[in-house]
Amino acid sequence: MKQVSETRCFGGRQLRFEHDSEVLNCAMKFSVFLPLRAEKAKVPAVYFLSGLTCTDENFSTKAGAQRVATELGIALIVPDTSPRGDNVADDPDGAYDLGLGAGFYVNATQEPWKNHYQMYDYIVKELPELVEAELPINDKRAIAGHSMGGHGALVIGLRNSDRYSSISAFSPITNPTQCPWGEKAFSAYLGDDREQWQQYDAVEIIKSKGQTLPIRVDQGLADGFLEEQLKPENLKEAIAEVEGGGTVHLHDGYDHSYYFISSFIEAQLRFHAKYLTA
Repeated sequence: MKQVSETRCFGGRQLRFEHDSEVLNCAMKFSVFLPLRAEKAKVPAVYFLSGLTCTDENFSTKAGAQRVATELGIALIVPDTSPRGDNVADDPDGAYDLGLGAGFYVNATQEPWKNHYQMYDYIVKELPELVEAELPINDKRAIAGHSMGGHGALVIGLRNSDRYSSISAFSPITNPTQCPWGEKAFSAYLGDDREQWQQYDAVEIIKSKGQTLPIRVDQGLADGFLEEQLKPENLKEAIAEVEGGGTVHLHDGYDHSYYFISSFIEAQLRFHAKYLTA
């Protein structure tokens, strides 16, 4: 992997890298924050998955997470939200919720998406193997995300409880098989077999397989996508029916933006630190 930028931040280092992804068959960029502690020892990491239309840079520049991350001695790994490049398929109408910037963290099975859109494997396997081999980062991982990335964090954490210590999400798409964003993306990437969709639906996973990792979700009640797309009540009900536990925090007046994320990112990082450093 090739480093393309470095900026000092709260005593740590904000870095950006690019590499050729074998899983996605294209060049990818990702961002990393290394806390000051990483200069002396390997540190645990929170992987943060961003939402629709975002890249790896949105969270790094807007969330204000580095101050707390360096205090806690936690690295932040922020991948892109989809494969990129001239040969990568995109929505022919240029829609924001399919194609570039909208990978939905699934392994696509349908043309023209399947040659590149393998974001699930990229996040679970390729990216951690790369950063843990090349950077002072150990194999203690937590996963978090926002909106589409909140969906990705929930699904990946629930399906890989042996690889992560905890899960958190801001404004996640909790039940994508039951909302327009999910139905559109899953129809394109996975085809018409709705049983295949359920492996990428956090609510369905909890209902069928339970839940063992600690979960924290933060949701703003002034979020314009709340009722139609996000459906936090479905996740809350699913969690309540299993033994693993989890909390859904509802916040009056907050919307879907990075103003919301920056308001509660400290709470989420301290939540993860309890389990990463236990």
